[in-house]
Amino acid sequence: MSELTLLGLSGSLRKASTNRLLMHEAAKRFSPTHFIEANLRLPLYDGDLEEANGIPAEVQTLADQIKTADAVIVVTPEYNKMISGVLKNALDWVSRVPGGVWADKPVAVLSATAGRSGGEQTQATARHALLPFQPRLVVGPDVLVGANYEQWNDAGELTNDRYLAAIDGLMAKLKSEATR
Repeated sequence: MSELTLLGLSGSLRKASTNRLLMHEAAKRFSPTHFIEANLRLPLYDGDLEEANGIPAEVQTLADQIKTADAVIVVTPEYNKMISGVLKNALDWVSRVPGGVWADKPVAVLSATAGRSGGEQTQATARHALLPFQPRLVVGPDVLVGANYEQWNDAGELTNDRYLAAIDGLMAKLKSEATR
């Protein structure tokens, strides 16, 4: 099988975020792959800014990455039962780029949260936020990492076999969608 390009979007900017760790674990298990971690440090969406200056270069880069990726993983924390502002802002900006870069793109959503539900509501919100763009959302097995602060060892490795099995299952389905 030839190498696929997997793009990862993390709704958490924090370097030590468990969502970033989860994103990298999923990318490793998607293999063989060329993995790109998207930069979501974008200016806040502002119609006046867009009118005056057009699409910012970093937003165009993100849109181009989405367009050329074979598959995308969206990994999101749960902030007040919703996706993060960082992720929502990225989706809003990319929606302004002509060409419908998300259309028919295989996408999987994963989450890690401090709560026991592992981000069930944020995943529903993320999928809902993606629907207008018409990607091929891959669902199940759900990757809902609860009590995230207990799930990684000091080396940054996910240690829970149940979560690892769920990631393997979801990445296998995503890869199947990417290669069909």
